[in-house]
Parts: sequence; structure tokens; C-alpha cells
Amino acid sequence: MTDSPRFSDAPQRLEELTAVLAQMGAVVLSAETIDSTIELVTTLAAETIPATTGAGVTLVDAHGKRSMAASDPLVERADALQYQFDSGPCLTAWRDQVTVRVDEIDGETRWPQWTAAVAELDLRAMLSVPLVTSGAAIGAIKVYSGQPAAYNARAERLLELFARQAAILLSNTQALADARRLSAQLIEALNNRDIIAQAQGVLIAQGAANDQAAFAMLATASQRSNTKMTAVARRVIASAISRNPSRSGT
Repeated sequence: MTDSPRFSDAPQRLEELTAVLAQMGAVVLSAETIDSTIELVTTLAAETIPATTGAGVTLVDAHGKRSMAASDPLVERADALQYQFDSGPCLTAWRDQVTVRVDEIDGETRWPQWTAAVAELDLRAMLSVPLVTSGAAIGAIKVYSGQPAAYNARAERLLELFARQAAILLSNTQALADARRLSAQLIEALNNRDIIAQAQGVLIAQGAANDQAAFAMLATASQRSNTKMTAVARRVIASAISRNPSRSGT
């Protein structure tokens, strides 16, 4: 079986793919979020792979399997069925780190529950490639088509090349997001420490024996009211300021 003539314009396709990969690479230098990055990846995949109805990304992380920013509602529905049955081509691509191609979904036998359920979606073919970085699969990218046998060996190579760059991009974006989240948590922890220290100072001024005793008072009030200690500390500080407004600027 020969490759489809739609790939005969290989030089043009290579030039287009080079431009796409350059666009993806530029995102690393910007302040993109993981959601907006995935949206970019799915949009570019749908535009890059010929005969594609829609594209999507499955990420596997602490929140579990999820399809994010699918470029078409049919893709979301097809992926949701995979998660429902915990079986399907993109999950196989992720778990086994292999490229999975389905030429005719209606006749596919590898995932019978998913195949039967997805039949009504008018999707005929699909192609899924794992997103692998540092030897570990973080998910899979997939494209669906309403045409049977829409994808061939060249389409596989194209999506595999695309997936390698997308995996790096998504991994870097996730690492940046994690770093920002950790930084925010550290800042919050420092702020909370200062608030609690201020409240301890107020309680000592009101008669608490020392820092430990003041902290114990805050902890007890927190447990009794079932609220965070920082909330209790803020109330203590606010109460002291209301009684002595001249201290509000300190």
C-alpha cells in the first residue's frame, strides 16, 4: 500500500512543520500557563496533520488522566469514553509508549467497549503518539479524522516529530508552573509566619507568658473555631488595632 498523494508535497510540509516547531519553541520563553500551552499544541496538531477533524492531549499527572483543550467536541467525547472504560488507543499509546494507529474505528477489535461506544461519533480513524520526556511518558497526543484510513506512515512520522517537541514544551511549562506555585507557597508561608508572630506579640502584651504560650493560645483558638491559625492571628491583630488605632500603622 503506497502513501497517500496528499503527502507528495513533502518539502512544503517540512517547511510548514519547521515553522510550527519554531512557534512551539518560542512558547518556552514566554509566560504561558499549562492550559494555554496545551491549547496551542492541540490547535497546531489539528492544523499540521492532514485530514484531521480534531486533536487532543491526554496528560497523566497527580490529578489523573484528563483531556485538555481538545480542538473539537468530538475529541473530548471520544477521550471521555476512553477514561470511562480505562481503555483506548491514546491510553495504550501512553502506557506502552508506542504509536497507535486505527485505520477504521468501526472494525477495530483491540478496545471493544470503547469502539462500540464511540461508533456514534462519526469518527473513522485516529492516530495517537506518546508524549515522552526524559524516558517517561507524561501523556499522549492524538488526532481524529472522519475519513477511514486517513493516516499513514508519513502521518505517523509527522505526529511523532511533533510529539517530541510538544513533550518538551509541556514538560518545561509544567516545571515552570510548579516553580511558580512553590514560590507562591513559600511567600504565603513567610507572610503567615509574620502574621502569627505579630499576633504572638499582641498576646504577650496582653499578658501571655512568652512566645510558646502565645502560640499555644492561637493553636487552641484555631482548633476550637475550626479555622486556620492565620485567620485567628489576623483577628487578634485586628482586635488590638481596633482598641488602639494609633498602632495600626506599625
